[in-house]
Amino acid sequence: MRRDSMARFVCMLLVVLSLTACNVREAPVGSPTFPAQSAAPVEETVSPQQSPEAGSSQEEAMLKITVGDYELLATFEDNSSAEEFKQLLAQGPVTVEMDDYGGFEKVGSLGTTLTRNDRQITTEPGDVILYQGNQLTIYYGTNTWSFTRLARIDDPTDLKAKLGEGTVQITFSLA
Repeated sequence: MRRDSMARFVCMLLVVLSLTACNVREAPVGSPTFPAQSAAPVEETVSPQQSPEAGSSQEEAMLKITVGDYELLATFEDNSSAEEFKQLLAQGPVTVEMDDYGGFEKVGSLGTTLTRNDRQITTEPGDVILYQGNQLTIYYGTNTWSFTRLARIDDPTDLKAKLGEGTVQITFSLA
């Protein structure tokens, strides 16, 4: 019996050692830890989004939301609805009359219809939402429904106060 236990222990030890050997990380070729080895050069493919030149010449468009004396910056979502909204704003600023609704949002008619990319989400303060394809909503509270997120305000601090009470004119433009 003792011999059988010893054999199991040795087998388990070998398994553990072999598994840890598979997880060893090698230093890059030519690093100070390992001598340089002759290896074929590795070609790196850099996409235009990764290249430093592309980043400096083509900045990502931001959404500017102007309400009263406040200018709020928002980052666009990555969906076709947000792209359509950018294209609309590239033609010039859009001003929407917006009202409070439900104690958690400002909502108003966009005056046109955009493609919807609705999915079940829970909004957060600062979300700019497309509702039913033709309504813009800025959330200062939360709500769960099937919506299309167009953008998110970068700093939603005191958003409800900045959006004001009652009916307000809010201008959307590209920054």
